[in-house]
Amino acid sequence: MNWQVYIIRCSDDSLYTGITTEIGRRFAEHAEGKGAKYFRGRQPVEVVYLEDGHSRSSASKREVQIKTMNRYEKINLNCIT
Repeated sequence: MNWQVYIIRCSDDSLYTGITTEIGRRFAEHAEGKGAKYFRGRQPVEVVYLEDGHSRSSASKREVQIKTMNRYEKINLNCIT
């Protein structure tokens, strides 16, 4: 199965990192307030970064790597603004 690592920009301009097998479905779940508690009180605005081609294990490891980065490093992953 193909897993993806993603970063979503939120309504408060924060960045949320997660993993999924289908980004469209996961974004919709976040928008509906399902899943991550992080989206209580804030809304997802857009997917600003997406890495494809991971196994579940490698996606989880990459998610941890990204979550340890500061905002500047996350923004520079793919020149997101």
